[in-house]
Amino acid sequence: MIRRVKVENGWVRGLPAADPRITSYKGIPFADKPIGRNRWRAPQPCPDWEGELFAADFGPIAMQANCAGDPAKDIYSREWAVDAELPMSEDCLYLNVWAPADGRKNMPVYVWYFGGGLQVGNTTEMEFDGERIARRGIVVVTVGYRLNCFGFLCHPEITAQQPDAPANFGFLDQQFATRWVKRNIAAFGGDPENITIGGQSAGGMSVCAQMTHMGNEGLFQRAIVESGTFAQPYGSRMGLFPRTMAEAEEQGVRFFEALGVKTLEEARALPARVVEDMSLSWPWGCWGETVDGVFSTYRSGEWYLHEDRIHCPVMLGQTSSEFTAAPQADSDEALAALAQKQFGENAERLLSFFTRPATKESIAREGLMHAIGFAIRAAAAKNEETGSPQKLYAYNFDAEIPGWDNPGTFHSVDLWFFFETLAKCWRPFTGKHYDLARNMCDYWVNFIRTGDPNGVDSQGKTLPLWPEMKAAAPAWMVFGDRAQPEAWPMSDLERFLLEEYLK
Repeated sequence: MIRRVKVENGWVRGLPAADPRITSYKGIPFADKPIGRNRWRAPQPCPDWEGELFAADFGPIAMQANCAGDPAKDIYSREWAVDAELPMSEDCLYLNVWAPADGRKNMPVYVWYFGGGLQVGNTTEMEFDGERIARRGIVVVTVGYRLNCFGFLCHPEITAQQPDAPANFGFLDQQFATRWVKRNIAAFGGDPENITIGGQSAGGMSVCAQMTHMGNEGLFQRAIVESGTFAQPYGSRMGLFPRTMAEAEEQGVRFFEALGVKTLEEARALPARVVEDMSLSWPWGCWGETVDGVFSTYRSGEWYLHEDRIHCPVMLGQTSSEFTAAPQADSDEALAALAQKQFGENAERLLSFFTRPATKESIAREGLMHAIGFAIRAAAAKNEETGSPQKLYAYNFDAEIPGWDNPGTFHSVDLWFFFETLAKCWRPFTGKHYDLARNMCDYWVNFIRTGDPNGVDSQGKTLPLWPEMKAAAPAWMVFGDRAQPEAWPMSDLERFLLEEYLK
């Protein structure tokens, strides 16, 4: 069994996973430490190490708020943020690899970016265990990257000092790690020409960001965006809305003032804990993507509206109860005002889809949309309009989720299924859930391998056909009690909103 490999910086020794046919390598540095002069700087090459790196433990998690709360009150503390004592450091640029240990070569590669709003999150979360995917002949890599103010702060002095990389350091970390994978993954048995990037929530948003950067052409061959692409049918802001460079730099100036520093050099000399505490103690809002004109040339969440993007096969979808949208109006008068403001001469057409006089309850009921589903429809429609060859495969996760909290299909619960890690969860999953997770993981692996989720499952049986998402005949895969393809008809209201959105 292969437990020792040579990468560009030295030898790495891993450990048998729970299944000894898989070797796990945890905490491999892929860049120099982003500390001191490397704070708020593009990732730098990793120094070589002497001897053998024993990759037995995850690297420190990025600086962030401690999310371990009261499990009785907070669903995410119940689900994942269970360890309040994880090692945390600004020195966080490490990746982890799970690979079959039998000596196979040219296996497909899956590079995973975790979610957490670009503010929190880490690769140690138990649902991200790559072993089950690796059992199917995939080399799995999970990537650590800088978060919050460490990953996404801007400042005029940073821009002046490093105009080629003035912002979006967290995205640059992901890119740098993926390039490391391309150069080194053959040592683990992976195929550097068959890489899929994937992520969920802010990790899915990160995948979108990587797809918009044309310097990534050839770096990966396909993409998986789980609950990470949004479009607002009623025009209000949602999620980590990208800022202009001027807005981001102004935020950075105010942050330096709050820190009591006058120069970038002084800010880089502050202890990481001081910087993080200030970030958490003042209402800065989210630290996120900046349209800097270098890495990010437009709002990456709107990747499907632009021709200058990586045109690769994309799998994307939602959970059935997340990110719903409705008109921000609580009366007939407010609805009419919103219609006039957003749709102008077409205001009456919007109003025709609602019972009049409208009430707060009827507006919420009749105007309900899914922001992710709306974005998927927009992507398919735009592909059809432009003649893009990009294939899209859409899904809706609608499984019954057990537990005393009766949570529904809450944001991120599907992670247990994609990675087939249900056995690590406290919830009383039963046989149907394990069957569903196995099939979902099989679909994901097929897509990672070929760019098409269809094929056979891990037992050699043909999976139900997952149709390609087309605007003219929309259909998606619904993961409920089982995996089942379904037509996805569009309402008249949604058709109107989509036409307006794509104008």
